[in-house]
Amino acid sequence: MHWFFLLTALPLLVLPLASQEAKPPAKRILVEGHRGARWVLPENTIPAMHHAMEMGADVLEMDLSVTKDNVLVLSHDAVMNPAICKGPDGMSRVIRELTLAELKQFDCGWAPNPGFPAQQALPGTRMPTLEEIFQEFAAIEGVQFNIETKIDPRKPELTPSPEEFSRMLVDLVRKYKMEKRVIVQSFDFRTLHAVRKLAPELRRSALLGMGEESFVETSKRAGDAPIVSPHFRLVTPAKVKDAQAAGLKVVAWTANTPAEWQPLIDAGVDSIITDNPQGLILYLEERNLR
Repeated sequence: MHWFFLLTALPLLVLPLASQEAKPPAKRILVEGHRGARWVLPENTIPAMHHAMEMGADVLEMDLSVTKDNVLVLSHDAVMNPAICKGPDGMSRVIRELTLAELKQFDCGWAPNPGFPAQQALPGTRMPTLEEIFQEFAAIEGVQFNIETKIDPRKPELTPSPEEFSRMLVDLVRKYKMEKRVIVQSFDFRTLHAVRKLAPELRRSALLGMGEESFVETSKRAGDAPIVSPHFRLVTPAKVKDAQAAGLKVVAWTANTPAEWQPLIDAGVDSIITDNPQGLILYLEERNLR
């Protein structure tokens, strides 16, 4: 079954309607589909990206790994998760040890992700390359891409060097003339420094998962990254205000429910990364924020 037959059947997050007086439009908060739309479809797949876009997401968020033959592919994990991707018995599950042809033997839609009860399986779905993503979506006006380099300095054997990883990504972005539509994000700031040197025109986003430092300090550590992307629980109104006063954008990750969205809205973030872009968009529309 193809992804487009499922769009009308996908479950919605049911939200209470608020009776509010009409107000002038407030600041528009961007919606980024985390790994596409993991709430309802297999993550980091073309169907999930299509669903996020069809629901109105402003940005498609995705993760990058690198195969044995140096192809950029969409995967959050360096080692294939058997709960998500089922492959041939006996084959390595380490992406860096697999060629693209071997990787394409894995079914990454064979079963719903057990962490997401509303997610539907799409048997036969393969892990896409970044080039396939660009080929699929480049002609669609307006869609943006927030691309994370999945690299860990503690496990250098799982990826190319930060410089090589960055060069591969920059080369592909330039090949498809996506410079104005791509954000490069990472927890490993070595790649952000490398991207700044290779392609200063590209937007860079510093991911932050813990700590008490200000978002301005995070930006500086990441080579003056113009975007800081903290875990949603790290967001406070004061930190957002200080960051925006310094000319930075704040993109919170990964918030999936109204109880998580509202404090981010109140804090004035610029963008929210969510597994549930459809639900977040409905929530924002009800509050005259889109």
